Amino acid sequence: MNIQWYPGHMTKARRAMEEDMKLIDLVMELLDARAPMASRNPDIDRLAKGKARMVLLNKADLADLAACAAWAQWFENQGISVVRIDARNRGTLKAVQAKVEEACREKIERDRRRGILNRPIRTMVVGIPNVGKSTLINSLAGKACAKTGNRPGVTRGNQWIRLNKSLELLDTPGILWPRFDDQKTGLHLAFLGSINDEILNKEELAAELIRFLEGAYPAALTERYGIQQAEDPYACLEEIARKRSCLVKGGAPDLARAAALLLEDFRGGRLGAVTLEQPQPAEKSGGQKAGEKEEA
Repeated sequence: MNIQWYPGHMTKARRAMEEDMKLIDLVMELLDARAPMASRNPDIDRLAKGKARMVLLNKADLADLAACAAWAQWFENQGISVVRIDARNRGTLKAVQAKVEEACREKIERDRRRGILNRPIRTMVVGIPNVGKSTLINSLAGKACAKTGNRPGVTRGNQWIRLNKSLELLDTPGILWPRFDDQKTGLHLAFLGSINDEILNKEELAAELIRFLEGAYPAALTERYGIQQAEDPYACLEEIARKRSCLVKGGAPDLARAAALLLEDFRGGRLGAVTLEQPQPAEKSGGQKAGEKEEA
């Protein structure tokens, strides 16, 4: 599949982010724990140059536990503070404030030397569409401050939210980058729901997901749907359609409905804990530069 999606409002959002960066102490990058490199916008490294950085691996509850731990260590090895979270669960967010202060320790000490005390840390929350930024902010604030939705593009403008006397957040729209050089990146983003489904062939996308699952998590489809592995992913999709009564008039399998069901089940974690990418060892010289894409 050749997947590209960069609607016009993202160009405007990117320019606004670049302008607001001068006001920021810390860039908090929200990634999907199931695909940390595919969900990482490489433009952020340039836009946030010189700023303190931290990464939140969201939807960690849906990711393979061992892979999630490996990714957290990978980012720590790059000198980036990491917290694994489920943005819907406030209990997983308790470590965020402490990590913010840890990431901004130099800035806090510099302010103290200048006699500036209790100045709030101004943090920009960035991430791709549908990664959970607004849900995170609402959970941190304990109230609905930002619009949320299960589709990309809900947040269209920047907005400031003061969480407490020591932390202010700037919510930003989810932005992608103009072109995916590696089509595996686009495919993983489509699996996650960060690409507008209306531009995708869901049957083809579901077939690609089946290929991945049968290679990496062979029990997932059997446990969810009670089907056996098949060499042809479309035959597997037909079996899912029959098992879930996704049928057209006359009893033939409705592949479109089955594909939508499979994608919803994956995105909702109903296929079990799945991670689409594994971290590669960093080189001693510093390894892969931040923002470069990881081979899954």
